[in-house]
Amino acid sequence: MNKKYTITLADGTTIDDLALNGTNYISKKPVSSDVFAGNCSPMMISDGENEELHENAELVQIAKYDGEYWIAFRDVSKQELKEAKIRSDIDYIAMMTETDLEEV
Repeated sequence: MNKKYTITLADGTTIDDLALNGTNYISKKPVSSDVFAGNCSPMMISDGENEELHENAELVQIAKYDGEYWIAFRDVSKQELKEAKIRSDIDYIAMMTETDLEEV
């Protein structure tokens, strides 16, 4: 018997009745990438028995093959989060000091 998976996004939206192939979740129903925008942290994946929490995930792609929608995610690393925070801090300081970072 094949397990069925459910993805629960940060806002509570669920995508259910998914099959798993490798690291791709497969839906027979259409799935839009808009539903995932800014909505993958945190994200819960359940097979009805086990739950897997992804604190910082992002959608890699949704690909349509033979009428099925293949959904792929990845976990964002701590290093990537750290770099994004540093970049955000630099942009904020530049804005507050009216510094144009493109001039340098």
